[in-house]
Amino acid sequence: MLFQGSRVQCTLDGACAVVHLFNPKQGLMDEAMERELLQVLDLLHDGVSWPDGRVVILTGRDPGVFVRHYDVAVLHQRAQAMATRGKAFSIERPVPQGGVHRCIDRIEASSLIFIAAINGVAMGGGFELALACDLRVVQDGPYELGLPELNLGLLPGAGGTQALARLLGVSATLQLLLTARVLSPRELVELRLAGACAADALAQARAWADQLQAVPARACAHIKRLVRSAGSWEIEQGRSAERTLFCDCMVDPAALPLMADVALGQRTIAQPPQAGRPQR
Repeated sequence: MLFQGSRVQCTLDGACAVVHLFNPKQGLMDEAMERELLQVLDLLHDGVSWPDGRVVILTGRDPGVFVRHYDVAVLHQRAQAMATRGKAFSIERPVPQGGVHRCIDRIEASSLIFIAAINGVAMGGGFELALACDLRVVQDGPYELGLPELNLGLLPGAGGTQALARLLGVSATLQLLLTARVLSPRELVELRLAGACAADALAQARAWADQLQAVPARACAHIKRLVRSAGSWEIEQGRSAERTLFCDCMVDPAALPLMADVALGQRTIAQPPQAGRPQR
């Protein structure tokens, strides 16, 4: 056990870490969950606590709940306090990041691969946390998923508008957010917001983690960086970075035997390397 808190626990299994999120209060996100998740992310990235890290799986500890949503009672208290003080807001004066925003930034910028094993209900901040991950698998069942904040008179506040627009496009995102539509697990896959709908989301996430550990870490990290930067780079900047990092992968000692296997006819390029042989 790397970390045990009141809202988050993290266990290590070789190059794979499993982060369980929980809250006896209906699985709601709150300041304690934000704080503890940030602590865990710091440990996973400090280079000492987990030097062999490759893949991080985020999932809910309790059956049927990933993270239900942010605690609305907490939001209501904050709203009342700000309104009483006469606070006014403008995008010309940005609000500082909170805990969940820093967590999402760490996940997106990390060279580790993050998988969301969405094992149940995930709305609002919980869904935004899942959207920040690199891969998503959702558990089949009668679970509510999405960003229905408009039903509170609010909008997604942890990057949801931006993430969905990048993933779905403007029209589909507006359709979802302005109708406060809640999705089912199968609809999440149909919209390509998740890669699979499984009977056991964590088991599928572990299978993906095994597959990722069988290929070099350098190539995985470069792919993540290139794809996540594609929307902000000019096309030639992206192509230049891609061909440079392609060459960096070619000289990776972990890649040379994988290329040799195919060159010698021992497997085809469509066949993945043997799982269970972790690659650095």
